[in-house]
Amino acid sequence: MGSRTFHDPLHRSIRLDGDQPAEAMVLALVDSRPFQRLRRIRQLGPAFLTFHGAESSRFTHSLGVFHLARQAFERLIRRDPSLEAQRAVLYASALLHDLGHGPLSHTGEEMFGLRHETWSARLVRDHPEIRKILDEVGHGTAEAVADLLLHGQAERPVIKALVSSQLDCDRLDYLLRDSYSTGTRYGQLDLERILSALTLAPDGALAIHPKGLMAVEHYLVVRNLMYRSVYNHRLNVVCNWLLEQLIRTARQLGPERVWSDSTMARWLWNPQALDLDSFEANDDLRTGYHLLRWSEEAPPPLAELCQRFLHRRLLKAMPVNQLASGAQLELLALARQLAEQEGLDPALTCGLRHQQLRGYHPYRGGLRLWDGHRLQALEQCSALVNSLSTPEETAWLIHPGSISPALNNAMLSVDSGPTPPAPRRQP
Repeated sequence: MGSRTFHDPLHRSIRLDGDQPAEAMVLALVDSRPFQRLRRIRQLGPAFLTFHGAESSRFTHSLGVFHLARQAFERLIRRDPSLEAQRAVLYASALLHDLGHGPLSHTGEEMFGLRHETWSARLVRDHPEIRKILDEVGHGTAEAVADLLLHGQAERPVIKALVSSQLDCDRLDYLLRDSYSTGTRYGQLDLERILSALTLAPDGALAIHPKGLMAVEHYLVVRNLMYRSVYNHRLNVVCNWLLEQLIRTARQLGPERVWSDSTMARWLWNPQALDLDSFEANDDLRTGYHLLRWSEEAPPPLAELCQRFLHRRLLKAMPVNQLASGAQLELLALARQLAEQEGLDPALTCGLRHQQLRGYHPYRGGLRLWDGHRLQALEQCSALVNSLSTPEETAWLIHPGSISPALNNAMLSVDSGPTPPAPRRQP
């Protein structure tokens, strides 16, 4: 097998040498049907409705993660040549970590109620094309990759950390890539400094040399900013909520009233029987076609939801995290009353969405500094990192734009008294 070069907008040339067994494996995996499907899965789901450049795919991201994992591995193997036995498992795990994403990536997980880690492992274990490629490079490789993706288990802890940790190649790539594609400037990282600071602790786990402390601090701040400005953007919150209501409505209406092909019928009404072929057959194209058909042919509640999404007639989102939970529920009740007076279905136009963001988890695979003499927890060496450990709560009241003035007035009166009743419509 010859060499091949992928021209990436972030990493420039990603060259694969087919004469190297592990890289020949990667080339074969890239050409497999399940991996090619990732070209049809948007990296950022419906975020393209907010950031018009957010059109990159899970395919491009997965190649980027492999590229960074290979760079990190080459640095670490100089410190411990015995890591060579783990090369194929690392390369495959980095490349295939998102293989199980459904339509619209993370949004699809909420829409359809699935976990991409579960399906990634299932495809690695059970898809004949993927398993054959992996086990040809070494017996047991497929099982090792599946265990890492699903359970976070690896023979060497540093391999697991490069694929899934608080400083993994997945996060390094998606922060850079998503910043690039959305046009934001928060996701700029000192990638070279971070990679050069990777080292091995005495227990064989991943550690950071103190020279990389500021670059890692910057990375964690960047991650926090990207979640606040892009991933948890209010319109992203609205789109995710809207798509969840859309699928819930289609399921409630049932196959007698909602058209679907055989693949989508299984995703909607018989998900427990979802097999590999049915999973692989669904992507952004198929789901998008169903939304288009439903916008024209489905019963009014479903058609209206599809039209809102397709034509970007989005609902509004008001921040209410400063209110107590009781006041939030009162405001939701008011929103539903106002929406009903506008002739809208309150169940499909009003809702509360709660989220929690924690910039750093010291007790979930926390990072450590190792200078060759002393091993320290990252948060003990950095007040900035320690401050990111405090969770930040957000709450959004989703509602139609036509009732925003009344809700804003109600918000102003929350501190001074009970929520006023909804105004009566004039006959």
